[in-house]
Amino acid sequence: MKLFTIGYGGRKPDDLVSTLQAAGVRTVVDVRLRPDRASMGAFTLAKTPDKGIQRLLSEGGIGYVSFVELGNLFRHYDDWPQRYAALLAAAGGLLTESLQEAPAPFCLMCSERNVEECHRRQIAEFLASQGYEVEHLP
Repeated sequence: MKLFTIGYGGRKPDDLVSTLQAAGVRTVVDVRLRPDRASMGAFTLAKTPDKGIQRLLSEGGIGYVSFVELGNLFRHYDDWPQRYAALLAAAGGLLTESLQEAPAPFCLMCSERNVEECHRRQIAEFLASQGYEVEHLP
C-alpha cells in the first residue's frame, strides 16, 4: 500500500490541496500533537468541520482524520529524533494500527515543510518497515 507525507509550512492553502489532489490522496492523516493551534486558520482543526482544515480538504474532495497519538511529544527537546524513534520502536504498532482504517491512499500531514526535520519522516519509515511504499510530497 502507498502512503504520502506532506508539510504545510509556508504553503498557501490552495497549494496544499492541489498537491494532494495531483498525488491522488484520498485522506489526510494529521499527525500534529495540537492541530487546534495552527498559526493559519485554514490549517487549524476547528470545532466544527465547516471551518479550518476539514473544510479546506473537504472542498477539495479529500477526507481528514486527526491522529494526535502520533504527534511529537518530544518536539521541545534537542534530542527529539532519538526520543521519537524510541517511542516508535516500543509502541509503533499500537500507535499506527488504526491507520489501516484510513481510506487509502492517505497522506501523513504535519506543519514542518521539510520532511527531514519532521517526525512524520520517522512515522513513514516505520510504516515502510511494515510494507508501505512511501512518497514524500514536495
